[in-house]
Order: sequence, then C-alpha cells, then structure tokens
Amino acid sequence: MKIEFIQMSIEHARENMEIYNYYIENSLAAYPDKVMPVEFFGKFLELTKGYPAYTIYDADKIIGFCFLRPYNPHSTFKESAEITYFINKDYTGMGVGKAALKRLESDAASMGIKTILASISSENPQSLSFHHNNGFKQCGRFERIITKRGKPFDIIWMQKNI
Repeated sequence: MKIEFIQMSIEHARENMEIYNYYIENSLAAYPDKVMPVEFFGKFLELTKGYPAYTIYDADKIIGFCFLRPYNPHSTFKESAEITYFINKDYTGMGVGKAALKRLESDAASMGIKTILASISSENPQSLSFHHNNGFKQCGRFERIITKRGKPFDIIWMQKNI
C-alpha cells in the first residue's frame, strides 16, 4: 500500500462522501442520522479553510479523508484544533489512520497548534482505543447529548498536546 495525502478539494466530494455516509448508515461514529448529500462536502471545505485537509489515496483510489479545523473561531484558541478522519472500512486497521494522524500532527506543529482535540462517540470503541494508543487522553464527557437510531449516547472529548 502506498498512502498519499492530496489537498482536499471539491473534486473529491463524491468518493469522500461515500466513505462518510457509510459510517452514518452503519455506525454511531458519524453523528448525522441520515445520509448526507454530496453537496455537504462543501461544508468540510468551508470548515477547514486555512487548515490542513487531505484526501487520502492508495495508488489511484481514494481511501479516506482527514482534516484539522478550528476548535473555536476566536483567535485566543489559535493554538488548538479539532481533528477529523474517516477511512474506508476496507482500509481500517492497516495504519492509514495513524499515518493521517502523524501528517496532521506535523502540519499542526508547523502552524503553532499545540493541542489537538477529538470528539468521539462513546459507541465507537475502536476510535477511543486508537486515540488512547496514540497519546490522547480523555479530557471531557458530555453524557447522553446525542440520540441516533433511538439510542442516546455520550460524546467523549480526547486531547493530545503536541
């Protein structure tokens, strides 16, 4: 496998939204309760303006996307960012997420970002374990603030200082 990170752009919308929508339909990892249209990808591009945002390729196939975005729009929070990544289900457990995290950490450090935050569903043990194993610590928990498919669950915040 040859992982490559390409600047995320509107040309990647369809494939990246297919990956995102898989998690919407098949898990509690993505928060929307219904499939999002391809046009929603524009929201990701808007949220990440001025921050690193990549489409992840293996050879010529899109296998995921990752990005940082402001945790808070006020300039006083400029040393912190929120991380997001979604990897094609057939490529999980193969080091793609770890490579994405390392790439974003490097970019964050060069931007003066010192803290990366992750918002994770309490019903996503794989992501909680991944973040824990990669240096994140739980820093907050919002109990039962989301209900998807009739199931209330928590949002766990994890933090890594870089």
